[in-house]
Amino acid sequence: MSDKTTHFGYQTVNSEEKAGKVAEVFHSVASSYDLMNDLMSAGIHRLWKRVTIEMSGVRRGHKVLDIAGGTGDLAAKFSRIVGSDGLVVLADINDSMLKVGRDRLLDRGIANNIQFAQANAQYLPFPDNSFDVITIAFGLRNVTDKEMALRSMYRVLKPGGKLLVLEFSKPPSTVLSKIYDGYSFNILPKLGKLFASDADSYQYLAESIRMHPDQETLMGMVEEAGFSNCDYHNMTGGIVALHRGVKA
Repeated sequence: MSDKTTHFGYQTVNSEEKAGKVAEVFHSVASSYDLMNDLMSAGIHRLWKRVTIEMSGVRRGHKVLDIAGGTGDLAAKFSRIVGSDGLVVLADINDSMLKVGRDRLLDRGIANNIQFAQANAQYLPFPDNSFDVITIAFGLRNVTDKEMALRSMYRVLKPGGKLLVLEFSKPPSTVLSKIYDGYSFNILPKLGKLFASDADSYQYLAESIRMHPDQETLMGMVEEAGFSNCDYHNMTGGIVALHRGVKA
């Protein structure tokens, strides 16, 4: 067993154990994931994702990789943009989430240019220089080795390709930060218990957000992975940030 440790929420665990523990969380919440996203964010997550799509620059004919794509809401929109000449790969490490996403997209009849891949972001199973755009929305904080994952994303992007990381972040305002903490640790687990019969998973999700790097730290990590023209845009007072980088 490795002697390396990492964070699982506020717990310190062996690095080799984290992926399994995260998998248990998402197996538990997969069937209620979309409902809980709407409840947790009052539907604002749809706006955050719309901004991500607009800032991605995705065009007809592009190849897009949506990592931690879960239930497929980003993939569905990218599918319409890239058209029959393009391709969207919805990738998720968790087979329960991937199944929910695949079934949902097939039911909606929009999976003709979408492929599905169960994949670990640290070891993306795609050739070098494969994709025009890579997105990862609310998934990077659950990755055990974020630096390795960012390097893996860099490798499979085409030169000139763009990475977009949408993730919960740190509000600069101390007032907003206190309100957000109160909501995350007092309300969120109760919503999880009420609507998903699972308070513990949503306690973990709140903790994982707090342990995620802040905006400047994450931008430095994206740059360290090789990306250029890196920036980030705060949304909803910095509760969420959209990071961007380009493969030169």
